[in-house]
Amino acid sequence: MTNRQNRPQTLEQMRAADTWSCAERCDSDYVNIAKGLPALIMNSGLMQVLAFMHEKEGQHERIASQLRRWLASRFPGIGSDGFTDFMQALLNSRPDEFRMITIEAMAWLRWLRQIAPARQRGD
Repeated sequence: MTNRQNRPQTLEQMRAADTWSCAERCDSDYVNIAKGLPALIMNSGLMQVLAFMHEKEGQHERIASQLRRWLASRFPGIGSDGFTDFMQALLNSRPDEFRMITIEAMAWLRWLRQIAPARQRGD
């Protein structure tokens, strides 16, 4: 029998594990925001949505911060030194890099929108 702990995780498993941790004890606002983010990004773009979420603060900024942290772990060149540095890195990224970052953001958010309701604490 193979030891499961020695197996490397797939990228999907890593996304799932990260969003599971991020959504711990989330509330209904967090869940609703998580459910709407993919559509917002598709309609407005990643940078516009990150700027909107940063401005809104609260649960919006919580999710935006979690997403920025995840993206920084996947794309070390964009850094994770806060909102301004992250946005500057996106502004300076090549079009193909920006597209890959956006694709990764959407993949992570697909997990978050499914996991957040399961982790929601009773309101």
